[in-house]
Amino acid sequence: MATDVFSALANPVRRRLLDALLDGPRAAGDLAGRFELSRPAVSEHLQVLRQAGLVREEPRGRQRYYHLDPAPLAQVGAWLHPFEHYWRGRLTALADLLDAEPTPTEKDTPA
Repeated sequence: MATDVFSALANPVRRRLLDALLDGPRAAGDLAGRFELSRPAVSEHLQVLRQAGLVREEPRGRQRYYHLDPAPLAQVGAWLHPFEHYWRGRLTALADLLDAEPTPTEKDTPA
């Protein structure tokens, strides 16, 4: 299932759909209106998210509402955790380099 989650998150449209669901459930039509995509294309993206367990679908009459289910994102966090130390160290080194006093260049030194 972790592979499904990573595959689902690999697409920027699907990440934007998840962002749209942060504020609460949304109807499929409302979600489709936020994108310059056809409704069937948005439905396909929602199906991928549903299969990955990132959203759940709730039929209400003729509409379908989608709810965010963040539980599978814990798998992503667990996978990313070891890399956090690496990137934190790299960013600290970059900040130290940028904060260092500038060294004079050849054109700054008298000839």
